[in-house]
Amino acid sequence: MIIRKAQKKDIETIVAFQLQMAQETESLLLDAAILQQGVAAVFDDITKGQYYVVENQDIIIASVLITYEWSDWRNAVVWWIQSVYVLSEFRQKGVFSFMYHFLQSLVQQNETIAGLRLYVDHRNVNAQKVYQKMGMNGDHYQFFEWMKDEEN
Repeated sequence: MIIRKAQKKDIETIVAFQLQMAQETESLLLDAAILQQGVAAVFDDITKGQYYVVENQDIIIASVLITYEWSDWRNAVVWWIQSVYVLSEFRQKGVFSFMYHFLQSLVQQNETIAGLRLYVDHRNVNAQKVYQKMGMNGDHYQFFEWMKDEEN
């Protein structure tokens, strides 16, 4: 396996992964056109984030998005792990661990990055177990949100 920064040629694969991930984890059917624009926007504006992909024998088997949060408390950036997807046939084979340790090593090498964070749907117990195994903890914060497209 290798991990690399994603390129524009990977957009179609990343979109397909995200459509599948939303369906699997939250039973959501995303609008593919909006998702396509959203993924492409990351490649057009690096301040939005950075995708990484994992390849196995020249086939993309996983992707992850890193976005950035400024922490005034730490005077540094916190990387948010988002949009994680691993093809089903490669799950439970250390692919997420491979991605996580790669990102963790990038953070360790850069004084301007304070750490890694992620959020997970409270129903996604399997993912929570994986994140705990990586040494992450979910004890510190509870996540709240408001999204205008979900108003009733």
